[in-house]
Amino acid sequence: MLEVAKTLSFVVCILTLYHAAIHSFFIPGAHWRERLVFMLVRLAFAACVCYLSGMLFVWPSSANPDRNLTLTHTPPVRLYLWGMVCIAGLFVVGWFFSDLIQQCGPFITTRTLEKF
Repeated sequence: MLEVAKTLSFVVCILTLYHAAIHSFFIPGAHWRERLVFMLVRLAFAACVCYLSGMLFVWPSSANPDRNLTLTHTPPVRLYLWGMVCIAGLFVVGWFFSDLIQQCGPFITTRTLEKF
C-alpha cells in the first residue's frame, strides 16, 4: 500500500509543478508582477505537496527501502527544487526579454524590418 501511495503522491507532485509552470507564463493579459505573485503562490502550494510526498518516501516502515534517506534526497523534493529553479530562471529571462522588447519597440520601424 505504501508503494501505491508513493506513486500517487509523486504524480500529484508532477501535476502541481506543471500547474505552477503553465500558470506562471501563460496567463493572457496579466502583467509580470501579477504573474510573479501567482507563480510564488503556486510554487508554495507545490512545495507543500512535494514535501508531504517526500515524507511518504521516508516513512519509517520495515518494508520501505528508502526510509534511511534524508527528506531533501527523496525524488519529490528533488523534483520540486529543480523545477523551482527552472521555473524561476525561465520567469526572470522571460521578464527580461519582455522588458527589452518594450524598450526597443519605438526604434523598430517597418523600414528596418523590410531590410531583413
